Amino acid sequence: MLRFLSRRRGRDTPKSNQTKTGSHRLIPNKHLILCKVILLDGTDLSVDLSKKAVGSDLYEQVFYSLDLIEKDYFGLQFTDANNVQHWLDPTKAIKKQVKIGPPYTFRLKVKFYSSEPNNLREELTRYQFFLQLKQDILDGKLECPHPTSIELSALSLQSELGDYEEGVHTPALISEFRFVPNQTEDLELAVLEEYPKLRGQTPAQAELNYLNKVKWLDMYGVDMHTVLGKDGCEYSLGLTPTGKLDFKKKKLTLVVVEDDDQGREQEHTFVFRMHNEKATKHLWKCAVEHHAFFRLRAPVKGPSARQNFFRMGSRFRYSGKTEFQTTQTNRARRTVQFERRPSQRYARRQSHVLRERQRQVVQPPAVATTVTPPSPEEDRDGGESCGGMSVGGSSSVASSAARPENHEAAQTAGRTSSPSPLPVIPDSLAGSHPKSSNILPVNASTPSIKNDLGSRLLGYRQ
Repeated sequence: MLRFLSRRRGRDTPKSNQTKTGSHRLIPNKHLILCKVILLDGTDLSVDLSKKAVGSDLYEQVFYSLDLIEKDYFGLQFTDANNVQHWLDPTKAIKKQVKIGPPYTFRLKVKFYSSEPNNLREELTRYQFFLQLKQDILDGKLECPHPTSIELSALSLQSELGDYEEGVHTPALISEFRFVPNQTEDLELAVLEEYPKLRGQTPAQAELNYLNKVKWLDMYGVDMHTVLGKDGCEYSLGLTPTGKLDFKKKKLTLVVVEDDDQGREQEHTFVFRMHNEKATKHLWKCAVEHHAFFRLRAPVKGPSARQNFFRMGSRFRYSGKTEFQTTQTNRARRTVQFERRPSQRYARRQSHVLRERQRQVVQPPAVATTVTPPSPEEDRDGGESCGGMSVGGSSSVASSAARPENHEAAQTAGRTSSPSPLPVIPDSLAGSHPKSSNILPVNASTPSIKNDLGSRLLGYRQ
């Protein structure tokens, strides 16, 4: 009855409220909702949807823009007024789930961490996992031992910067990146020492090696939630595909089943409380989804609407594919084109910068040795360059003050002053001269050549 009235009201709406451009009808802005999605690489994606759009409509737009086909591992997360984070339900209307907006802000995140990263078929999917895990380690959500954090940090540099280059990839440059919480100078130096060992790895290979190291961490793939114990203290409760969970208002009951030494099953019951009922139901829904995704071959179909009419409690069921279905149905494409965006940079550590400046000051400048071709005037006037050779950059064989201007000046200089010793021409310079094949070695057995060379060099004539 109500649906019938609403339809009649819609038909009676004046046509003047609808705007047209050419043959295309434009929906007024009041019929649209603006969604802002923060992607894993830090960029924003704006999506306009109908105000009646459900969560699956937004999921389709986001995955289409990323060209992502292994989409069941990911989810869109939003925060409510109580600062509780929720996953967007693809079966419900967006406006009924998100109360803060517009714009309605979401974050694309990995919802289910693959138990075996090698089962991820596409490079694009592995890259998205790589970005998520880097952020998890940086935020402190995924604890990492110090030796492993050094290896993972070096792999992330190899993925973004390529092969190590001495003089370019300095400690100061490494300090622009953020790898772990409370990053220290010693860790940056250790990462720089590990970085050259990864030479030759492509970005895709470095990212896969990163995932294969992360999967062995104790808390990999564990969804952490904050709960309250009987003593009123906060505890971190991690969701895994095993165990059983139930809730009632703020009270959360967890049943853990394990085998004892004789192989018999034992149940351990834990009772926790949450800060509010929204957080309790969110944790329970996350547990249901984790169990369905990792433990089932196919999701369980929910009861019919007639059965739900008299049913008590939540009717929530996981509606996506399971991990088994994802690995069996998805096939990798031959080529996937996507862009790897650089990570956020920060100011360089001043201790590294000062140390590099001091190292540059201590090193003496190198002495340049140049060889220039002779000019016609010097060759004709008997200049001192000896075929254009200049040793030491700025020094010459004879000073310009002692250079005779003509033949008579050369004779006067020869009578008034004693002859200067002949300069010694190094073999390396003589060999490098373009006309060195025409120069004979000067020794005592060739006096004419010695006198001629001396006159050419100093303008001296015996």
